[in-house]
Amino acid sequence: MAASAASSFQITIARPSVLSTKRISSFCSTKFGGETPKLSCNRLASSCHVSSIQHFWRSFTSTTQKLQKVVTKAKSESDDSKPASVLPIDLRGKRAFIAGIADDNGYGWAIAKSLAAAGAEILVGTWVPALNIFETSLRRGKFDESRVLPDGSLMEITKVYPLDAVFDSLEDVPEDIKTNKRYAGSSKWTVSEVAESVKEDFGSIDILVHSLANGPEVTKHLLETSRKGYLAAISASSYSYVSLLKHFLPIMNPGGSSISLTYIASERIIPGYGGGMSSAKAALESDTRVLAFEAGRKQKVRVNTISAGPLRSRAAKAIGFIDMMIDYSIANAPLQKELSADEVGNTAAFLASPLASAITGAVIYVDNGLNAMGVGVDSPIFKDLNIPKSTE
Repeated sequence: MAASAASSFQITIARPSVLSTKRISSFCSTKFGGETPKLSCNRLASSCHVSSIQHFWRSFTSTTQKLQKVVTKAKSESDDSKPASVLPIDLRGKRAFIAGIADDNGYGWAIAKSLAAAGAEILVGTWVPALNIFETSLRRGKFDESRVLPDGSLMEITKVYPLDAVFDSLEDVPEDIKTNKRYAGSSKWTVSEVAESVKEDFGSIDILVHSLANGPEVTKHLLETSRKGYLAAISASSYSYVSLLKHFLPIMNPGGSSISLTYIASERIIPGYGGGMSSAKAALESDTRVLAFEAGRKQKVRVNTISAGPLRSRAAKAIGFIDMMIDYSIANAPLQKELSADEVGNTAAFLASPLASAITGAVIYVDNGLNAMGVGVDSPIFKDLNIPKSTE
């Protein structure tokens, strides 16, 4: 198995330097650590008999000031040294429980990877009927290509727990589910039991992620949705988050973070996204604000939700029109590109980090800006409108 996850994501300010001075300036900063560059290079001149070091330093600083260009990029560091110009997303020593991962191409997986790349330990809760397939695929290396982290190592999942977030305790489980062959061989998979198992195994967690949703009648219009289907969507997609936080909050360390995933259908009409799912997402966003207040006051835990754009995941394909939604987003969003799962994962890593220590109760949009649009500019009615176009 490959080495452990990269220790941190870092936002780096890169300053181009003169090629002929690059090696000696690098030596100065490495050799003399916390000393000022000028003092360090003066000592270098003394020890190496470089008589023209003052001229070099004036030339070097003048040139770099002229060429200076600020560039931000994400990278991983495998050691503990951090240059002064680095703002790290560092989750080393933190433990995350991510509910709702059953394959390697959804937002939950991407969030797990970003948290792992920032140094967090990863625990996963997988829907019971999908557990055997997921664990088998993981064990046989089918996910190895998508487990690769920025430093080249593979994401490690410390433990996978069976989970059905629709049920709070064993007393809530109907007999037909208890005897269902897809649940055979698994135990302690209700929310309260999983929280207790995590407590017994690890004591505490720092990050809780809710990455699951289900609406059995999602393809039906709201006017055609049954009461049972509507309540099932609410139960699986929004109350499940309330239940998770309720049972995990006692084992979350103060200063921790909890994150869920929502969708713009909570506040805008998305035809075809039915069965009460739009209602469930609206409830989830409302609950995010209330839970932020309660969890913040009780345990100093922050609660946020990410409103992610359309992704061509296996779960999303069940809706039946995900390709159309992706095409629509590319045509109409301010940023005309397909959304990457990693972009959502990196946002989650930021929200889970100390860099977001004052952000709670928020809906964070990661959708290329589609949420800001009031109309679809690809409509023929706007064909004569002077709409900004890419210069590429």
